[in-house]
Amino acid sequence: MDREMEFRMERAGLIQEGDPVRLKEDTASTMAGLMYYYTIRDAVAMSNNTKKRLTNLEGTVKEIREEEGYWTVTVSIHEGESKTPMQACGASN
Repeated sequence: MDREMEFRMERAGLIQEGDPVRLKEDTASTMAGLMYYYTIRDAVAMSNNTKKRLTNLEGTVKEIREEEGYWTVTVSIHEGESKTPMQACGASN
């Protein structure tokens, strides 16, 4: 099953549609509870906060839309196979 996630990119040309990307997971404690947010490596674009954690930290750029002063990057992430953040970075358990 694929999940789409949007990221905000503030510099043009860092990635292209169809590019494979790796994501970095971070957390934030908020009044609404623990939230996850993701960055396209290496500091290309950042997602909004989400309560639903990704199970895979790799995806493919599906679309890049130019907005006023920034770009919205849509990434398609296949969530059929579960990977921990450490496994996605190449570390073994």
